[in-house]
Amino acid sequence: MQFAVKTIFLFVVLCLGADLAAAQDFLPELVKRIKPSAVAIETFDAKGNTVSRGSGFFVANDKVITNRHVIEKSSRAEIHLFNGKKFPVKGVLAIDGEGDLALLQVDVPAGTAVPLQIMQRVPLEGESIVVIGNPYGLEGSVSNGIVSAVREISGYGKIIQITAPISPGSSGSPVVNMLGQVIGIATLQAAEGQSLNFAVPSERIAQLKIGELQTFSTLTSETQKNKRSAAQSFYSQGLAQLSRDDYARAVQFFEKATETDPNYAEAWYQAGFSYGMMGRHQEALKASRQAAKLRPDWAATFINIGASSFALKDYKEAAEAYRQATRLDTDNPDAQYALGLSLGKLNRSDEEILAYKRAVALKPDYAAAYEQLGSAYFKQKRYNDSIAAFEQLKTYKPDAKTYNYLGESYFEIGKTDEAVEAFNNAVSYNPDFEKARYNLGRAYIKLGDRDSAGVQYEILRSAKSDWADKLYVLLNP
Repeated sequence: MQFAVKTIFLFVVLCLGADLAAAQDFLPELVKRIKPSAVAIETFDAKGNTVSRGSGFFVANDKVITNRHVIEKSSRAEIHLFNGKKFPVKGVLAIDGEGDLALLQVDVPAGTAVPLQIMQRVPLEGESIVVIGNPYGLEGSVSNGIVSAVREISGYGKIIQITAPISPGSSGSPVVNMLGQVIGIATLQAAEGQSLNFAVPSERIAQLKIGELQTFSTLTSETQKNKRSAAQSFYSQGLAQLSRDDYARAVQFFEKATETDPNYAEAWYQAGFSYGMMGRHQEALKASRQAAKLRPDWAATFINIGASSFALKDYKEAAEAYRQATRLDTDNPDAQYALGLSLGKLNRSDEEILAYKRAVALKPDYAAAYEQLGSAYFKQKRYNDSIAAFEQLKTYKPDAKTYNYLGESYFEIGKTDEAVEAFNNAVSYNPDFEKARYNLGRAYIKLGDRDSAGVQYEILRSAKSDWADKLYVLLNP
């Protein structure tokens, strides 16, 4: 028997070792395949002096993507291939200022470019990735790591955090998965001594709007005149800080963006969002109202206003803001849910219920909305409706609180056996849930089972719970 166990163990170890060795062999092959697609980018001023170095990669035979900040303040640029050959960049076809992307037109001999496949879906957290860049001019350098997080930045979209180091010169590098597909564009944002490694999702490449070819000199001249371009640089820095939930640092950059371009609605929005996350709701309202003034058709700005108003207990303004958000974005279940909460605070229960019903219609697994819907029905003494809501909640959130809600509703319509079953489930999930034990005790009393009710009383008394005295009164009227 021992021999058999040792033999199996040795077989498993050998298999694991083989898999690890295969993985190690695979990575060099992947790098070898991707390297011809990656380029180094060097930019120059009018006198021919180097302005910056960065990275990029082919997305078509004559197109290279990079970070916008790589090409800023330059008069011309050239790309360096991994084989040492250099080619001039003809100009810029598209800019995504908030995504910090630039699409470049290049002219290379046929068969030179090896475009990378762009993946449209968002990568999974923990997914292995490889970055090929040019840190400090060391062209073709490789770093690997994982996707540490995929963050949803309110009012912007997704940002991908990666563990692979992004050093100066690697901005614009392709971030590829183990199939060699581009999942993002590496971006280095250095702010106040920090180096933040993240990637812009590759799906933004497909969203670029290609326009007329612009020379670097024209682009630089327009950028210097254009307040928005300068403000977007601060905005990108703020997004980098948001990706780390560093709202205090983020808001500094968003404020700088609004100072640079007072008509920058997105920057006002992010400033309001950041202030709100810090609990500074008066400042959040000021910024969010300015965003709404500039972009009155943007539902997200009204959600910001609603959130800060609710936090300040101005439920009327919160309800009005959320109502406007639901008009502008009819498919947003979170706005409907928040509207319901605000209406509940105003005791407008029929409208509150309608908002929760709309929320679950849009998102059938919306547990929080089912919970509030059931509670609203319960307050109206519509117990059959509350039971239906809590039964749905049980599907998505089968915990002590849900079963206690369900038990209370059954108890009110006289279905005491069902109530006892629900309360027993509640205390099974959480033996320390004192209210559920009290409810179980009173249900036993209604069934005439005083002994079982007494057991619940003793448990509550031992726990020194205030619910013990309430149950004692019912046992000894």
